Amino acid sequence: MSWKEAAEPVLSRMPVVERPAGHVPFKRKLTWTAGVLIVYFFLTNINPFGLAVGQGSDFFGQFRSVLAGSSGSLLQVGIGPIVTASIVLQLLGGANLLGLDTENDPRDQVLYQGLQKLLVIIVSALTAAPMVFTGSFLPASSEVASSLGIGIFGVQVLIFAQIFVGGILILFMDEIVSKWGVGSGVGLFIIASVSQQIVGGFFSFSALGPPGFFASWYGVIIGDAPASLSPFTAEGLQNLLFDPGNILALFTTVFIFGIVVYAESVRVEIPLSHARVKGARGRFPVKLIYASVLPMILVRALQANIQFLGQILSSQWAGMPAWLGTYSGGQPISGLFYYLNPIQARTQWMWFLGQLESASIELWMIAIRLGVDLTFMIVGGAIFAIFWVETTGMGPEATAKQIQNSGMQIPGFRRNPQVVEKVMERYIPQVTVIGGALVGLLAVMANLLGTIGEVSGTGLLLAVSITYKLYEEIAEEQLMEMHPMMRQMFGNE
Repeated sequence: MSWKEAAEPVLSRMPVVERPAGHVPFKRKLTWTAGVLIVYFFLTNINPFGLAVGQGSDFFGQFRSVLAGSSGSLLQVGIGPIVTASIVLQLLGGANLLGLDTENDPRDQVLYQGLQKLLVIIVSALTAAPMVFTGSFLPASSEVASSLGIGIFGVQVLIFAQIFVGGILILFMDEIVSKWGVGSGVGLFIIASVSQQIVGGFFSFSALGPPGFFASWYGVIIGDAPASLSPFTAEGLQNLLFDPGNILALFTTVFIFGIVVYAESVRVEIPLSHARVKGARGRFPVKLIYASVLPMILVRALQANIQFLGQILSSQWAGMPAWLGTYSGGQPISGLFYYLNPIQARTQWMWFLGQLESASIELWMIAIRLGVDLTFMIVGGAIFAIFWVETTGMGPEATAKQIQNSGMQIPGFRRNPQVVEKVMERYIPQVTVIGGALVGLLAVMANLLGTIGEVSGTGLLLAVSITYKLYEEIAEEQLMEMHPMMRQMFGNE
């Protein structure tokens, strides 16, 4: 008996959001999307019952804008389990270990979707458990424990159950948006998370944290700025130029925004003509960022899981060898986990400002860490971009079949899928690698220079790219609403 036959009774019965029977009007799609977004914001502002509010630390702090959750809320795990499950399935599928034909066999498609859901459920539990039961990341309230008479462990079980349910909710919220809304839920949650940080970075006037960009400069203009932000002192000028909410951060944010929009418009256009309809022509665009920025989620999620492991070992293994890592304030300051930890702020590398997080960090350690981060992001970005293209039906072979099935052909070449595939192989693999490496380089550069709201470089790249694609999808939906015949042409009816 194959694994598919053994697992089919379970995987085929996994709960699923039904697909719409026919075309969903654009206004209804917007309603579903807005409704899910409201629920997302609602859940990120609810603390689990029994949690000691105001205590603990964020397990995924520096990766929070990519994982689209909120520390100390019901969505503590964010989209991390979904991304981790996708990484596992992409690796297994890329190595052809699953034996599933997700393109042509409906049964295998159901099994693949069921397997992905099962993995997300398992990873949600495996992610939530260490956050609750190890260290002081999500401490249980002793008052709640005594009032209910169930002890600290009982409260921890309650917190775990709530966070686990939150991980399952975000899975089905993603599925609702993908089937009934516009775009994908994962992309929508990333945009929401990053937008919150950017808006806060611009407009925050809170006295509880660092002032936002406008608050800082408002104080400078009216002459009411603190000494640390005075342009007439060396320290103040340095802070105005280099602080996460000021000039350099603004420049980086605008630059990344502009470069991503420009890269989305750079493309190689392969001419197409209809085999039967004379004069019917088109173009197949191979964009510079062909695989989109989404593979960067997989790279950062892999790094987040590595640091996740390091924090667990540090909190639970008192005799952890120094070569693995030495931790201070929950962050590695030496050892393997230090070098594998991506640089997220200027205080982690700008030694010339004299504001490093730890005095024990030396220049050669920073150089090695920066080299590892660049290599990980550039090489990882290229590799995951290739995996993404091959597993989402964007590779040369799948594209050639799509062109063939649409009745189009490349002028000057025989109307044959193998011929079209060879033409696509001249462009798609090379552009995929270049685009994936470029996105990785931009993400590291944004982290090094800092952004408004202290959004991670990857988070900013994802937000801009997903927003751009969402705009294109909305424009396409509106076009199809105006011209219903186009839905039949594109197979969306």
